[in-house]
Amino acid sequence: MSTDPREVILRSPMTRFQIWAVAITIGLNALDGFDVLSISFASPGIAKEWGIDRAALGVVLSMELFGMAAGSIFLGGVADKIGRRPTILGCLVVMALGMFLCTIAGDVYQLSAYRLMTGLGIGGMLAAINAIAAEYSSEKRRDLAVSLMAIGYPLGAVIGGSIAAVLLRHFEWRAVFTFGALISAAFIPLVLWRVPESVAFLVQRRPANALGRINAILARMGHPPVSALPDPVEAESKASLSDIFKPGLIGVTAAVTTAYLLHITTFYFILKWIPKIVTDMGFEPSSAASVLVWANVGGATGGAIFGFLTQRYGLKGMTVAVLAISTVMVAGFGQVPADLKILSLVVAASGLFTNAGVVGLYAIVARAFPTHVRATGTGFVVGLGRGGSALAPVIAGYLFQSGLTLPTVAAIMSVGSVIGACALATLKLRPRPAAVSR
Repeated sequence: MSTDPREVILRSPMTRFQIWAVAITIGLNALDGFDVLSISFASPGIAKEWGIDRAALGVVLSMELFGMAAGSIFLGGVADKIGRRPTILGCLVVMALGMFLCTIAGDVYQLSAYRLMTGLGIGGMLAAINAIAAEYSSEKRRDLAVSLMAIGYPLGAVIGGSIAAVLLRHFEWRAVFTFGALISAAFIPLVLWRVPESVAFLVQRRPANALGRINAILARMGHPPVSALPDPVEAESKASLSDIFKPGLIGVTAAVTTAYLLHITTFYFILKWIPKIVTDMGFEPSSAASVLVWANVGGATGGAIFGFLTQRYGLKGMTVAVLAISTVMVAGFGQVPADLKILSLVVAASGLFTNAGVVGLYAIVARAFPTHVRATGTGFVVGLGRGGSALAPVIAGYLFQSGLTLPTVAAIMSVGSVIGACALATLKLRPRPAAVSR
């Protein structure tokens, strides 16, 4: 057995402690899904109470996405500097505070500021938990662990959205954010209890008492201690957070960022426009909400299936294929007749493939970027993608406004996924080494 603690974790079967850590990242990612859908549920009450028009409400709905983009880009680097765990804890505090402040907001300007604040916390956390899921996993199970972490988003949308709907039947819109603040705060002791700092990060950065901290974590995983840290690698000692833009990684950064940005634009077209499209077909808003739930059910299912398939098939090839199929499914959505059963089925299938593509891209990011810039790379890719995705509903809106029909708009918006697949095909991904089973 290697005396390098990183190799011990990579080559050994995953223990219950590691599985717990990955499970917590799924829950943390679910906060993102809950937050995105909860504001959609709360928006009618906000508009009614304050008498604001759709333009002002659109600003409120967009603020979280801009906050997430900024948080991912800037706080991802923080996670690579000070650590994954303190970044997650700090972001949870920001999220809990931001959601609580939404409950006492007095006007649309205050609410927008608090939504931006909440988005900053979520964006920073997304970069850190992707690194945690990857670095707490064995080499054999890394793609699966990151994939399962990524399905937290649709799970949070389905479960959290259902809870939000119940709350709004009995309370005003502020109850949604009160619940979000409480859940975010509840994760703080859970992270303190079950998610120590990443061993890979401690070996890379070597803070005070790094060896003692590493051995304490190894003991909790059920592994024997190491007597000394491995000798520093010269390339690692000279590493910088700006390496994602330097030769050797710039190609990875460009390919993955392009693929994520274009695919997530297609993904958000489906998520953001389903309610409006379904109601325009003549159905009640409650029916439109149920169709949206099916999109997230399909997304969670697709992410889980994709994760388990990574144990048998190549990650890059599967992701390219799923992105290409996403184009077909989203374009096909535009051809569906006004039948709720058929709509729900096609939307669920579209969610299955589009979210599987997102899951695959998260797993590729975790494998493509080395430890010292894993959170930075994730933050840049996700941040730029989320920021660009905020334009997806706007682009589709202008296409509809110009007089184009649903089949044409859906076909145009679906193209992002296939172009993303082409960008991803240029990426040279390191093969996964053979490792122990389980």
